[in-house]
Amino acid sequence: MSFQAVIFDLGGVLIDSPLHAIARYEREQGIVEGAVNRVVVKAGPRGAWSRLERGEVCMETFQRDFEEECAAAGFALSGAGLMAQIAACEPRPRMLAALGKLHTAGLRLAALTNNWLPEGERGEGGEPHALRDHFDVFVESARVGLRKPDPRIYHHVCSELRVTPAEAVFLDDIGRNLKTARQLGMHTIKVEDPDTALQELEQLLGLSLLV
Repeated sequence: MSFQAVIFDLGGVLIDSPLHAIARYEREQGIVEGAVNRVVVKAGPRGAWSRLERGEVCMETFQRDFEEECAAAGFALSGAGLMAQIAACEPRPRMLAALGKLHTAGLRLAALTNNWLPEGERGEGGEPHALRDHFDVFVESARVGLRKPDPRIYHHVCSELRVTPAEAVFLDDIGRNLKTARQLGMHTIKVEDPDTALQELEQLLGLSLLV
């Protein structure tokens, strides 16, 4: 198979994992490990987190609603404090360096991320993401009103790239996001350790990305 494009998640792939940031916040606040993620999963598509990532609510509303969901689950947190911890996540230099090598090799690159908009922004437009210039296509859940693992957002990014799913490789750190991509025909790589993921991508594409 000749791959034409590589699609990257941001948090946990190109940027330090927000899951790790959440875990640090839980430890610092004495919250039971995994409690925050359980609230997100239990609330589902109509929960505060999902609505934030689809761009349906502002940050202030999210923080209020998410604090209420956590309180209903039996623990207290500061929505602002949690999001500040996540915002402190830094890009991974080796991953960013690999993007340049992929571009040089002629591959089209996309970001496909579940995220939220800066305060005061809604929908398309607004200030570009700090990593936008690294990509040919940049798909943010909060701008398109869809979030992974909804199949429609994968079709959207492939349409923007002008490739079929089978012509794309997708890297993400969350299994349920990868599952949908595989079902659509993408080749997937689960990112747990960045260097291991890049080695797998090297072998798949026949490129040198780590030196």
